[in-house]
Amino acid sequence: MRQAENAAFCLARMMAAFCLAFALVLVAAPSKAATLVDFLGKVAPSDLVPGADAFGPIRTDMPAAPALKSGNRIGWVFLNTDFVPATGYSGKPINIVIGVDDKAVITGARLVKHSEPIVLVGIPEAKIKAVIEKYTGLDLKREAAGAAHDLDIVSGATVTIMVIDDSIRRSGIKAARTLGLEGFAAGSGPAADVKVVDRSKDAVADWTKLTGDGSIRRFTLSVAEINAAFEKQGDPRAAAHREAGADTDPYIDVYVGLASQPSIGRTLLGDAAYANLKSRLSDGDEAIFVASTGHWSFKGSGYVRGGIFDRITVLQGESTIRFRDKDHLRVVRMATADSPSFNEMDLFVIPKASNFDAAAPWRLQLLVSRAVGAIDKLFLTYDVDYTLPPVYLSAAPKPAPVAAAPAPTTQEAMSADEAPARDRLWLRIWEAKRTEVAILIAGLVALTGIFFFQTFATKNERVFRIIRLSYLAFTLVFIGWYANAQLSVVNLLAVLSALVSDFRWETFLMDPLIFILWFAVAAALLFWARGAYCGWLCPFGALQEWSNQIARWLRVPQIRLPWGLHERLWPIKYMIFLGLLGMSFYSLDMAEHYAEIEPFKTAIILKFDRPWPYILIALAALTPGLFIERFYCRYVCPLGGGLAIPARLHMFRWLKRYRECGNPCQTCAHECPVQAIHPSGEINPNECVSCLHCQVLYQSTARCPVVIGKLRKRERFERQNGLVQTGAAASGGKDTLRSEVDGSAQA
Repeated sequence: MRQAENAAFCLARMMAAFCLAFALVLVAAPSKAATLVDFLGKVAPSDLVPGADAFGPIRTDMPAAPALKSGNRIGWVFLNTDFVPATGYSGKPINIVIGVDDKAVITGARLVKHSEPIVLVGIPEAKIKAVIEKYTGLDLKREAAGAAHDLDIVSGATVTIMVIDDSIRRSGIKAARTLGLEGFAAGSGPAADVKVVDRSKDAVADWTKLTGDGSIRRFTLSVAEINAAFEKQGDPRAAAHREAGADTDPYIDVYVGLASQPSIGRTLLGDAAYANLKSRLSDGDEAIFVASTGHWSFKGSGYVRGGIFDRITVLQGESTIRFRDKDHLRVVRMATADSPSFNEMDLFVIPKASNFDAAAPWRLQLLVSRAVGAIDKLFLTYDVDYTLPPVYLSAAPKPAPVAAAPAPTTQEAMSADEAPARDRLWLRIWEAKRTEVAILIAGLVALTGIFFFQTFATKNERVFRIIRLSYLAFTLVFIGWYANAQLSVVNLLAVLSALVSDFRWETFLMDPLIFILWFAVAAALLFWARGAYCGWLCPFGALQEWSNQIARWLRVPQIRLPWGLHERLWPIKYMIFLGLLGMSFYSLDMAEHYAEIEPFKTAIILKFDRPWPYILIALAALTPGLFIERFYCRYVCPLGGGLAIPARLHMFRWLKRYRECGNPCQTCAHECPVQAIHPSGEINPNECVSCLHCQVLYQSTARCPVVIGKLRKRERFERQNGLVQTGAAASGGKDTLRSEVDGSAQA
């Protein structure tokens, strides 16, 4: 047995040295970002620009190629990631080739490369492609001017859609400016005047005048119209969840205006409230007024103090502005006597850092959702266009034009203004996922408490079993099936790739739950090796344990492999991990393809909604677990193998043992669910999943031979001395005995 242990330890050291050697090779190897030239051969010219039959040579001064018809240029083609980042779940870009005509209208868009399965978390690839292709016809001039733009949100893929939408919009506008397309060409005449908000116009009017001249804009939608709009999406569930009320009742009735313009602000709020607003605004800040009646609320029932208003967004050009509680002021009453009554009246501050131009057109985007299932929702977006009336504008000298910097030719050469844009995107994603983040953090805190106070948690075997199964149910249902936060070996490969190429923190911040889980796993490796994740936080591991528990309840016979065979099977997962790791050095895409040996995407993320070969792989991983608990975790899982290698560095020994463990007592070794305890009594941290079953046995006065022997010895001693114990004293004696036994135990 000692020889087997030494062999396993040597194997771990060899694997660590192997990984370090390959990492050094990676550091020495140059990394090249994909550019337009890599993808032109993968898309037909007519798919991007209708009528085109060929691509011309890529321009030397910018990453764009002409689309040709019979040798004549009829449009341009560019790659989104040559202009803006579009980083997906894997830490690698979502590459989209886009066609545009001379009128700055997108004529086609095709997804050409992604990191499957991480980028397309939770939905089939066909749905993502369908969303991207709908950008055909998008007028980039209107986007730059802040006009309406429909965002096609797919339930379960909000983050992915936000990344794609942000990338297509901003890369299209940047490409149009660089190419000098219609509406983006630089003027050749003398500098023209630009408009600014005239703050000297402060005359008080009334509600009728404000709504009549466009100072306040209104958007309304009836119950019948919203029901028809949801049913038009084609989901049959929409008809079964219709909005209640009369068809003519207003569902949305929203009024919007620029409250920081003195005349509008004084009319709406009155002098005292307007003065209070001005005291809240720093130099360069603006404020908008939003009021509504009808069934729909722009705040939403889920809004809490400190949170974000996720149902409204201000869009202007390339800027997307969301509001938090600190940006919000409640309007107590209207100063206008002729204004209607509202359910909600609020002011929202737009900080100067948002680069918002109050004199230019902008729009307030409304997000409307409808629940059609336990976790499924349908989404619609509507836009309230707003332009400040000319009476409130004045001319200001236009600043002299500044020579444009050369267009970037690679992702590494992007302009400096991309940093704040990337920051805004990942911050928007975190804000949208704030509820899930809070729940996950609470779950991690609870798990930390279980580990730190494991003696108390495992004191009662029945109670601890309920706690463990309940936590595994939370992991499976919330972390896995709902939040799709299943970690994968692909994540490890992507991290290695990012570390030796173009590392960006915002890349890993794009998915809050995955980021938090990886951070928690990294910390837990130092304290509890890989068991914290594999035993408690892995949704597929939870699925295995629950399926095995159900099989036990149904009296399915359980198989315990002989120790010799078990010891020779567990290195398989390390071999698979090293194979994938070595493959990733040659081709990360190939490694991701063969990483389908992990059934996580099929069983957890897509909930078995995949072609039958993938379902068979998932069932093949789950079925042996009905007879051999956590079969896949023990012998196959490359993620477990990858986590076990750095877990050799863990600093603490939390699991308590007796001197008698292993010799002569074999109770824990025989009952360990994953056979992580050697016959000699040592716990193998590489294989332990921290289920804490051995700690339950450690305190058991009915099952642990050491505790039972100590208890019997004490009882004999007391009988010999003529001591008579009451029931309470006996219980106290057991507690004293447990303390005595603990004192003689080995940590």
